[in-house]
Amino acid sequence: MNAHQSHGEQLLSINGVELCVETFGDRATSAIMLVAGAGASMLWWDAELCERIAARGRFVIRYDHRDTGRSTCYPPGQPTYSLTDLALDVLGIQDALGIERAHVLCQSMSGGIGLILGVDHPDRVASLTFVSTSTGADDLPPPSSDLAMPAEPDSSDAAALVDYVVAGARACAGGSPYFDEAAIRALAERDVARARNYASTLANHYAIEFDEPTQGGFGDIAAPTLVAHGDHDPLLPLPHGEALRDAIPGAELLVLKGAGHDLPGPVWDDLVSALVRHTEEGDMEEGGTEEGGTEEGGTEEGRS
Repeated sequence: MNAHQSHGEQLLSINGVELCVETFGDRATSAIMLVAGAGASMLWWDAELCERIAARGRFVIRYDHRDTGRSTCYPPGQPTYSLTDLALDVLGIQDALGIERAHVLCQSMSGGIGLILGVDHPDRVASLTFVSTSTGADDLPPPSSDLAMPAEPDSSDAAALVDYVVAGARACAGGSPYFDEAAIRALAERDVARARNYASTLANHYAIEFDEPTQGGFGDIAAPTLVAHGDHDPLLPLPHGEALRDAIPGAELLVLKGAGHDLPGPVWDDLVSALVRHTEEGDMEEGGTEEGGTEEGGTEEGRS
């Protein structure tokens, strides 16, 4: 097995629940926690993307949120946890894996998780990366008028669930030339089959308490921060990413050309190069870490 490949899934007892965790790469290198968006299991961080990051000298961790994949789930519409609890799950995984500080990459809704970690737990965060997320300011543009999300299906019909996931992914791609329906369908089939209860996956992250940090907001983040945002994003148009960059001191923006509210394969090279360079800077700012990688990152097109 190559050193950057998966070490296999494991169920860990974290904060009174079971979370399914999978790691890639050398445990002696800098750790990167991948925190998926609403209703997204670890599978939405493609294994090949994880391997590419690990091959660049990083220890990659992906996991199933509560109510996704193989992790603990609650009755549909009845979650008993908050966004802060999901943030504490990240720290619990770090503790279980013996990681004091990690680089944290958050996508979409989990930008709120990254905010809580960066503001309330800065000693545990070496750097932050926000993908396809927003400050949530009222003056930012609404979703595209072309965004047509499908009606939710009967959760007992696996084929209908797969069709629903594919249709939602197609809508969120925003007309991207990179949308790969066959790949998304294969992923959706695995996701639906693997979940403890996909009805909970569809409902519960939208029913939780979206609490905020106790210590401040985006302007109080001190960790080195990278913002990555697709220029085809129909759900959170590019000005959301620009506003997030402007709200966080010293943050940089990587525009993912051709991407929607997703991470299609053709933008991975740019993202991985940016992430390697960014996490090296985070390690150097802290005087290096025990897990610190040494590989040089490239310069990305689309940075602004």
